[in-house]
Amino acid sequence: MIMINIKDGESLDKALKRFKKKFEKTGVMRELRSRQAYEKKSVARRTEVKHAVYIQQMHKEETV
Repeated sequence: MIMINIKDGESLDKALKRFKKKFEKTGVMRELRSRQAYEKKSVARRTEVKHAVYIQQMHKEETV
């Protein structure tokens, strides 16, 4: 459970923003989306490799 302590004089909007940031860091929504449809391990690995290749190409273009 995520707990947010509201400081004295802090606006509700600011506290809500802190809550949302903390919630995003936990990765609950990301995991929920990934569990909605089963993905075989081979397919997951393939997409992971494609992503790694893409990132390497991006870094390669930055240095050139």
